[in-house]
Amino acid sequence: MTHKIIPLEAHHTDDVWRIEQAANTFPWAESMIRKEPNRIAANYVLVVDEQVVGYCFGQLVAGEGTLLNIAIDPAQQRKGYGKLLLNGFIDALEAKQAEEIWLEVRESNTGAYKLYEATGFNETNRRVGYYPAVDGREDALIMAYMFMPFG
Repeated sequence: MTHKIIPLEAHHTDDVWRIEQAANTFPWAESMIRKEPNRIAANYVLVVDEQVVGYCFGQLVAGEGTLLNIAIDPAQQRKGYGKLLLNGFIDALEAKQAEEIWLEVRESNTGAYKLYEATGFNETNRRVGYYPAVDGREDALIMAYMFMPFG
């Protein structure tokens, strides 16, 4: 197995859109997936044996990173790819001098929550009723990752 985490490019968007729909009950709009990234974007794909198996959308503004969306193809889950991609995202933002990374995760998404926690994210707050859910609304748990200051 050979893998690489590379910046998301236009030719990746068909794979990203396919994964987004397969991995999420409430996927982002296709226009969001295909939107041309702006200068604050930090969007990456995980390519394994020349196949896109996951992606993440993020941004970096004045040292504050945000992980907006991350997903692994359901057919490729439970292989450690989520951890690989998350660590790659953290490394990429650290290389760009990020001081912290923030994210929101569905309260019901215990697998993702445990991954974030094991990677060094800490829960800081919650947004009540933030996400749509099959039976109404669901809370978002806000988590933060703080880089150690130099010196």
